[in-house]
Amino acid sequence: QVQLVESGGGLVQAGGSLRLSCAASGLTFSPYRVGWFRQAPGKEREFVAAISWSAGSTYYADALKGRFTISRDKAKNTVYLQMNSLKPEDTADYYCAARSDFGTQYDYWGQGTQVTVSS
Repeated sequence: QVQLVESGGGLVQAGGSLRLSCAASGLTFSPYRVGWFRQAPGKEREFVAAISWSAGSTYYADALKGRFTISRDKAKNTVYLQMNSLKPEDTADYYCAARSDFGTQYDYWGQGTQVTVSS
């Protein structure tokens, strides 16, 4: 059974940083990819970043390159999203998700963690 558990969200002032964690278990298929998505109130969910678990290749939404960094710790089965220079428009619920590296649709989702950036 696949389980993805996010943590690390909270309230931060504009210009600050947060690091989100996604603890993954049950991902027995390989190769797979873990991604971060976010959804702001009243807006559609959008892609933030992803990482291929085995190769470590990373992918980013163009608008977030340079401020957000995705990484993984194989020993801890955890994917991180380091978010720097946060802006009020980064306020959203952040979700991690997983899919096969050969697929296109994310099949497994965490419950989300809330990030609020105050101005």
